[in-house]
Amino acid sequence: EVQLVESGGGLVQPGGSLRLSCAASGFTFSIYCLHWVRQAPGKGLEWVSKINSGGGLTYYADSVKGRFTISRDNARNTVYLQMNSLKPEDTAVYYCVSSRYCSDYILSRKVGYWGQGTQVTVSS
Repeated sequence: EVQLVESGGGLVQPGGSLRLSCAASGFTFSIYCLHWVRQAPGKGLEWVSKINSGGGLTYYADSVKGRFTISRDNARNTVYLQMNSLKPEDTAVYYCVSSRYCSDYILSRKVGYWGQGTQVTVSS
C-alpha cells in the first residue's frame, strides 16, 4: 500500500520556522520526484517546491524562494520542507506528493501519490 504521511505542522508566529516531514512507503521512493503542494483556506492547490529523485535538483515557487528549502533522505524514504521566515500567507494545509517525473503536472489529486496533509498556521 502506498503511503505518504506528513508531519511537523503547527502554529507558529510570523517570522518563525517549521520543518515538515513526509515519510513514504509502498513504492520505490528513490526514483520518484517529490513535491510539496499547499492549499490555503478557500483557495486552490498551489505548488510549492519539488526535488528530483537524486536530490540534486530543487525548485521553488517564487512565493517561497529564499525562505523554504526542500531536501530528501532516500535511505529513510523521507522528504522534508524547512520553512523559515514564515508569513501569514503561508497558512495552508501542506501536502507531500510523489510523481514518477518532475515534469508531471501534479496539481490534481488524481495525479501521483498524495499524503493526507499537515496544517501550518502562521499567526500572531
